[in-house]
Amino acid sequence: MAKKILFIEDESALQRTVGDLLTSAGYTVIPALTGDDGIRLCISETPDLILLDLILPQKDGFEVLTKIRSTDETKNTPVIVLTNLEGSEEVERALSLGAHTYLIKLHYSLDEVLEKIKKALGD
Repeated sequence: MAKKILFIEDESALQRTVGDLLTSAGYTVIPALTGDDGIRLCISETPDLILLDLILPQKDGFEVLTKIRSTDETKNTPVIVLTNLEGSEEVERALSLGAHTYLIKLHYSLDEVLEKIKKALGD
């Protein structure tokens, strides 16, 4: 059975591009465009990995990450933050809240993001 990746990202073009890449790599992708949808899908879908943007409508990525880590179903799920926020404060905050890896969108190619996902899943 394919591993499930929840991708919480409000940019629909990036959502499609990364979703297509992950699907072609054999993963099942669950898209969420808002923080609230991401939290709801975390609990109902129990993904194997969560790819999370920090700048989101409704609830930001920090709020989502806090909720993910406080929920039994997802407290141990690897979370890779994929965002444009580059400040060391944001990086430290995300990692202290339980993010597995912090990637800045502009610094990583799609293939590099895929490799980080594979590594986090042990694939």
